[in-house]
Amino acid sequence: MQKLYYSIGEVAGILGESTSAVRFWSDKFSRFINPKRNAKGNRMFAESDIETLKQVCFLLKGRGMTIEGAIKELADERRPVERRVKALESLKAIRAQLAEVRKSL
Repeated sequence: MQKLYYSIGEVAGILGESTSAVRFWSDKFSRFINPKRNAKGNRMFAESDIETLKQVCFLLKGRGMTIEGAIKELADERRPVERRVKALESLKAIRAQLAEVRKSL
């Protein structure tokens, strides 16, 4: 069963980033990322927020865009960016599988 909400630490682990980076991106991209708050006030991210954060990470780190450029890209071309991020994730998974096969040989 998939979780409904993820803590900032879990999201950071999924993205391979620090919690401060996730917090910063959450604030800067608040137009696209809307985490809920629990009773303590901690951010709780839905699956859609995580997908958007993956896109943000791809745009900033993968393509070397500025924050402003990434915001414009997300606003202008939401769907094409999602496809590229998913394609990149698929390629990473395939690479990991090939590495496992190589180890077993």
